[in-house]
Amino acid sequence: MKRTQSRALPYLLLAPSLVFLTAIFLLPLVQTIALSFSESGVASLGNYRRMVSDLNFGLALCNTFLLVLVVVPIQLALALGMSVMIEKIGRGRDLVLWVWTIPLGVSDLAAGLVWLAILQDRGYLNSALYGLGLIDGPTAWLTYETPGTLFLGVVLAEIWRATAIVLVILVAGLQLIPKEYREAAEVFGARPWTIFRRITLPLLKPSIQTALILRTVLAFEVFAVVYAIGGTNFPVLVGEAYTWQNANQNTGVAAAYAMLIVVISLAATAIYLRALRVPAEQQP
Repeated sequence: MKRTQSRALPYLLLAPSLVFLTAIFLLPLVQTIALSFSESGVASLGNYRRMVSDLNFGLALCNTFLLVLVVVPIQLALALGMSVMIEKIGRGRDLVLWVWTIPLGVSDLAAGLVWLAILQDRGYLNSALYGLGLIDGPTAWLTYETPGTLFLGVVLAEIWRATAIVLVILVAGLQLIPKEYREAAEVFGARPWTIFRRITLPLLKPSIQTALILRTVLAFEVFAVVYAIGGTNFPVLVGEAYTWQNANQNTGVAAAYAMLIVVISLAATAIYLRALRVPAEQQP
């Protein structure tokens, strides 16, 4: 009797989390898949055909991928440099880390509004440039007629808002690397760049893999920052799903957009897992 109870104990402990995940994640996912493949209760690919023929579909897909391809590498490079700097800092290390992670406490929409206040026609940037005599009056940076500066504004806001996510993961990963490895390399005369390239970077690969997967998936789901800064002037996939759900009242096409984002996110995750394969001895 006691043996049976001991075997059942792990499953009983896991049961609440399984029920929670089923109710919060699995059921909505199944419902979204069903909605995307049905029209008026009949199985159909009509929602996907309408999504692909949507006027903004190509532009939203291009903008989303372009944003990911620009923002994620910059954030990884910045976070790597910042995490190494933090490791070198003695006194005041916690204060520096706290200041750099402040954006984590700011919501996506609030971050977008902050950068809107800086970049809009009568924002802080225009006021500063006008005060310095560099422009004759308010300049519109965030309209559909200025796609370059609009894209740059979204990139800046995303880098400011979400680099801290990558930083925290990398700082935690650096703490797991034994100091003896670097101390031994220093004894044999290795330079700092060699130590970073031959010891730190390979041992940090599991953390880099985790950070890239998390950040890329979140970048494919970007919405609030873009919506606050550019509105509909800068279409992205999640923004189009929101428009079809709320403005067009078409749940099926919105579900098709949602499923496209899920597929792209899973594909990106598979690529990272394949490209940055972590040896078994380095896995947690």
